[in-house]
Amino acid sequence: MTTARDIMTTGTECIGAQENILDAARKLKDLGVGALPICGTDNRLKGMLTDRDIVVKVLGAGKDPATCQVGELAQGEAVTIGADDDSEEILRTMTAHKVRRLPVIDGHDLVGMVALADVARALSDPKAGDLIEALSTD
Repeated sequence: MTTARDIMTTGTECIGAQENILDAARKLKDLGVGALPICGTDNRLKGMLTDRDIVVKVLGAGKDPATCQVGELAQGEAVTIGADDDSEEILRTMTAHKVRRLPVIDGHDLVGMVALADVARALSDPKAGDLIEALSTD
């Protein structure tokens, strides 16, 4: 049984909810990633920040990225996957929530990230194809 722990990328870094969007954009660039988990001062996951969020919700809305805080973009509870959840649960969660990245948690600790590319590499071609098709439709 393939689990999230087996296919996740480790070393995932958070962006603090109190940090500004400009710093978040720099961190995305420096890390070469398209999304960062948002963590509160309690080190708990508060949401996800994507490069698209910055463009649409900050720049497109005319907000100042130097004064807008990351926490303002955290919407509701973050969709996550447990480290020991199997590949079928990863597929169900990504499909149901139409997300391309899932923070992986072990208890309350963020231990990694599973991206669509990780799933595509780890699963059989038909299952990966089904997931990509599900995420590509409205």
